[in-house]
Order: sequence, then C-alpha cells, then structure tokens
Amino acid sequence: MTAQAQAQTRKRNVLFVAIDDLNTELGCYGSPVVKSPHIDALAARSVRFDRAYCQYPLCNPTRSSLLTGRRPPTTRITGNDVWFRANLPDVVTLPQHFKENGYTTAQSGKIYHGGLDDNKAWTIGGTPLAPKRGPRTPAENAERVKRADRWMAVDGEGETQADYRTATRAIELLEQVKDKPFFLAVGFVKPHVPFVAPKKYFDLYDSAKIQLPPDFGPRPAAQTPAYRDNFDIFIKRDASEKEAREMIAGYYAATSFMDAQLGRVMAALVRLGLRENTAVVFFGDHGFHLGEKGMWSKQTLFEGGVRVPMTISAPWLKTAGASPRTVEFVDLYPTLSELCGLPPSKGLEGESLLPLLKNPNSRWDHPAYSYIQRGGQTRGATVRTERYRYTEWNGGAAGVELYDYSSDPRESRNFAQGAKYAATLRDMKALLAKADWQ
Repeated sequence: MTAQAQAQTRKRNVLFVAIDDLNTELGCYGSPVVKSPHIDALAARSVRFDRAYCQYPLCNPTRSSLLTGRRPPTTRITGNDVWFRANLPDVVTLPQHFKENGYTTAQSGKIYHGGLDDNKAWTIGGTPLAPKRGPRTPAENAERVKRADRWMAVDGEGETQADYRTATRAIELLEQVKDKPFFLAVGFVKPHVPFVAPKKYFDLYDSAKIQLPPDFGPRPAAQTPAYRDNFDIFIKRDASEKEAREMIAGYYAATSFMDAQLGRVMAALVRLGLRENTAVVFFGDHGFHLGEKGMWSKQTLFEGGVRVPMTISAPWLKTAGASPRTVEFVDLYPTLSELCGLPPSKGLEGESLLPLLKNPNSRWDHPAYSYIQRGGQTRGATVRTERYRYTEWNGGAAGVELYDYSSDPRESRNFAQGAKYAATLRDMKALLAKADWQ
C-alpha cells in the first residue's frame, strides 16, 4: 500500500484544546487590541463559529456537559464540587467513546475540573480511581480570594507556569502517540485568574490605553437575577477605571501567553507530519466579563457569560470561514464522532456540526441553551437564536428577559414587555420549554 493510500485509510486524529475562562477577545474574533497570532492562524484554517455558546458559565458544569454530551438538566451538575459520574455513573464520555473505538486517548493539563477526572477515559494519564475531593474549606476559599485579585509579570518564557508545562507535556505525548490514531486533549488554564504571564506579554498592552466597555460600571448596577456580585476579581467592591484597565490588560497578557503555548503544540503537530490528518478543536470553556454592566468574570446568562470562542479544523474537508449559525457545546461530541467515522453514542443531546463544517452557511435550525443556578434557590435558563435571547428565572416567576441583538447588541433593553415583541416572546418561550429545567 502506498503512503498516500495508508493516509487515506488511517483513522483521523483529534487534538482537543480547552481553554479556561477565555472569551472572544481575540484577533480572529475582531479584537483590534489582543495579540493572538497562533489562535488566529488556527482559526484561518478552521470553521470559526461566531455564535457558539456554553451550556453553563462555570468550569465543572460546562465541562461535564460538553464531555458527556448532555445538558445540565440531565447531568444535574451546577457547581464545581460534584463529579459527573456521581450522577451519571454509566455515561460514556467523549474521550471514552474514542478509547472504546480503538483510539489512544491522552491528556495534558485541565480537561475535567479540579481533579474530577474521568476514570474510564484515558489510555495515558488521567485518574484511575474515582476522585475523592469534596467541597473546599472556608480557609481554602479565603486563600483563593486573596490570590485572585491580582496580576503578576514573571521573567523568562514562563517555564515555571502550568501552561508552559502543559504544552511541553502535550508535545511529548504527540511524539509518543504519533504512529497511532489518537485523541489528545490539551487544557490550558490561562487567562483564568490570577493573571500571571511573562513580562514580555504584559509589555504588549499599555493599560492606560485600554478602552473600557461602553456599559462599564464600578459594580453591577441592577439587582435582578440576571446580575450577580463579582467574584475572582474586585471581590464585592467597586473597581476604579484605572484598576479596571489594568485588570483587562492583565487578562490580555495572560491570553497572549496561552496563545504562545498553543503555538508550540501546533508547531509540533506540523513537524511530526500529523496536521493534515488531525482535526483540531479549540474552545474557551465559558465566557468572561471584563467590566460590562459592572460585572467581572463568569456566572451570568448574558452574552459575556455564555458566548465562547470555538473553532474546528478538519483539513481533509478543505473548508474554512466564519459560520453565523447558533451552536452549542453539546454539539461537539456528535460532531467529532461523525467526523472521525465512529458509531454514534447513545443519549447525546446535541447535533452534529458536520453540515456546517462542509458549508459554514448551511441552513441550521437549532438554538443554543444555557443554564445557571444561584444559591440553590434561583434557577435561570436561556435560549439563543441568531437574533434573540430569551431567559426565564425560576420558570418566569422571578423574571423574564428578551433581547434583540439586531437593534441592541449590548443587551441594554429588555423587550419582554409590550405588544411589539409579543409574538417573538411566545415563540422563544416555546423554544425554551423544549430544553428547560425539569
């Protein structure tokens, strides 16, 4: 058999790249400020989804949803301390599905959250037994708060930082699995707080010139379920404009540092001759507010909380470009299965994006759903189409929201009242009912 024939019959590989707390402030998503050359280069060879949404704006719930292919009403995970197999002991996860179909599965860095790993998923690495971690103690939470409200420049290339080590390990794994069909998951933690990066990345951004959002405020102005007190950054206190600019510059610096680590991994993929037979999936696990509406970090159902960067590159399809269609994380599991010729897994709640990978502008009638739970009492659920977002709190008893992005991209007006949007409200309410909390 010729080398070309072998390449055509060999199983497709997957490089699965997950980023912690990354929003769409990237060059390929139109940012005129952020320096993200390696992400931009990857996006140029990918289908870039301009309306991609996570299922839950917090690490463990969104990752558990994505990797099981089930939405939060099914996983019943709304916090960072519950292992997904406690609720779904027999679920077949995305990497496990590849492992059971003859793939070498390996991970480097953060894929599942906080040690709550999948004990059935990995050929190389991972946790062989069920995780034992419980809720953090008050002292641990106090230490996390103390460390979070800051940024720091370090010397060198960042060799001591987790993301640099993650990239180094990913390159070692590529060397190890290059002759086998593989599913390699690589998880970078920056730009998660604290914003630590080599000084040269901080030097890219003059904080005095950072533009604050048009709806910036020192803290959340509205007291409705849609808004939340800040955490991780400016813990329950007002942010001055100077502090806000410095924090945004730190976020950008951490993003550029992570981008450089992605570049190291992609260079190794090319050097090893694996690029043309490897699907590369890149995404941020949820959104991240940078002062919009006075809010910072995550855990909202606004665009800033649930919109994510997501690109998929499948070189053999020879397709690239932006897709305006509304997609969601639960679509990734069926997409990668179909893309690599695997049999479908049972119980998945998303849709394969393969039609959009072949034609980014294909007709697509599937909305995106996101969820949140506040303090065990207030639940929010939202549905996003290409034009509208509709949100209910406690099934509507604690409030409803309707946003029209054609006229109000910053979500400054709630159109849920009045006759003008009555028909739209009715239609969006019916859409949400199809996948709301039960």
